[in-house]
Amino acid sequence: MKRTLLARTLLALAAVLSPATAPTAFAAKDELVIGMTQYPATLHPNIESMLAKTLVNAATRRPFTAYDAKWQLTCMLCVALPTIENGLARLEDLPDGKQGIAVTYTIQPNAKWGDGTPVTTRDVLFSWEVGRHPQSGVAAAEFYRRAYKLDVKDQKTFTLHFDRVTYEYNAIGDFQVLPAHIEAAHFAEPAQYRNRTRFDADPTNAGLHFGPYRIVEVRTGSHIVLEPNPTWYGEKPKFKRVVFRAVENTSALEANLLSGSIDYITGELGLTLDQGLAFEKKHADKYDVIFKPGLIYEHIDMRLDHPALKDLRVRQALLMALDRRSISTRLFGGKQPVATTSVNPLDWVHAADLKGYDHDPKRAAQLLDEAGWKAGPGGMRQNAGGEKLAIELMTTAGNRVRETVQQVLQAQWKQVGVDVRLKNEPPRVFFGETVTKRQYTGMAMYAWVSAPESVPRSTLHSGEIPRPENNWAGQNYTGYASKAMDELVEKIEVELDRGKRKALWRQLQELYLADLPVLPLYFRADVFVIPKWLKGVTPTGHRDPSTMWIEHWRAE
Repeated sequence: MKRTLLARTLLALAAVLSPATAPTAFAAKDELVIGMTQYPATLHPNIESMLAKTLVNAATRRPFTAYDAKWQLTCMLCVALPTIENGLARLEDLPDGKQGIAVTYTIQPNAKWGDGTPVTTRDVLFSWEVGRHPQSGVAAAEFYRRAYKLDVKDQKTFTLHFDRVTYEYNAIGDFQVLPAHIEAAHFAEPAQYRNRTRFDADPTNAGLHFGPYRIVEVRTGSHIVLEPNPTWYGEKPKFKRVVFRAVENTSALEANLLSGSIDYITGELGLTLDQGLAFEKKHADKYDVIFKPGLIYEHIDMRLDHPALKDLRVRQALLMALDRRSISTRLFGGKQPVATTSVNPLDWVHAADLKGYDHDPKRAAQLLDEAGWKAGPGGMRQNAGGEKLAIELMTTAGNRVRETVQQVLQAQWKQVGVDVRLKNEPPRVFFGETVTKRQYTGMAMYAWVSAPESVPRSTLHSGEIPRPENNWAGQNYTGYASKAMDELVEKIEVELDRGKRKALWRQLQELYLADLPVLPLYFRADVFVIPKWLKGVTPTGHRDPSTMWIEHWRAE
């Protein structure tokens, strides 16, 4: 409100001052308040994979590599992208007779943590040791298992040795460097590290950040405040203060934008598509509304050890009972295409000719009958023992469209006699505990955001099932275990020939349809609501968010 009053005062003064002395409308615009629908469950860059955390951390640090807005792999913290052609990557024979690859990176020479400590290979070595420990609880554990050796050349240069040659051999976006001078003391007991990390216990510690901004204030569940990092080696950021404000109800988020409490709604975690369409009609004079299709897969995870859901026929019936095309048309104006599998049509490895599951409630009913779930009183399904087919469906509370879709799904499933019960939680609880630790009892609806041609090892490989023994590392929350899928994932990763790799990707999509470990819903388009004075925001449409280039954002 103070910012709104100030703007009105400046405009009033501009009316009486001469053109030569009149201040511009944004002369004093040195703060940017960003609205998003989630608050991070943790700020640790390697533990848990919540998008809200990624948005904040992208402004306060940099990965070694990332995909840019043109979907091209590029260096961020490194000086040069290693390739076999430039000699920074070289094939090598492994002791077991197989072939691996050694990839050499050099850290940006002027990269320093916010407390002035240089970012060095000491940090790289420590981060690698944390990632490789089986009790550290890192999300990308497989990356560290493959990087079996690390050689330090000097304070800025190191070589990672991988136990296989993959087509993404030089993409190490999952290798997020940690400040050894701060975090090492808290890693003394690895199993307790995720509870003791300074990223959560002391998030305003300047030594945790080396990006264009650093965190200076944290109000859990409410907002996170950033200010420019004086040790940042890149282009100087334009805003003196950036606030990430969490408003978990999308209607309230829109109201906060219109009232002036926030300036910009980030597309990665912002308004729903229907809200964006309505907003554009009313406020196109003040805001640019960008609908960015991307690699965002809205789906429903199922507990595959659930007594009913472990039966493929029940899973098939649940999907065939849904009229997903109608949902896409009525709620999203057809802008969010129905998903056949997890592979997006925007990705070059998508098999466009594969036929998915059509809306067929009659066949769904037959499948439920075959699975032993017969229609009982009121048409609701029950087994021979009289137990009702009741399944819980969870999603993120406050997301208006998800909650609407949830109710539509519930009604459509009721038509075939399945009793689906709705239960929602705030995103930081839903992602931080319930999904991550597989505490949901039946189904969980949310979205995955991926990089271009991203192999779904973390979500489909049996080695990625979170368990107490691995401190809940991995993202295979369904508990899907298929030897055939494991082999396909592993083959795709090491196939360098694009044609052969695409054929393997097709097999993966066929198996996905055959096993149906997840219920595909649709591919999302993100809605970026950008005030016309805010320039430089470039949506990417993939896992690496727009805030990774926040130093280019400016007020004009």
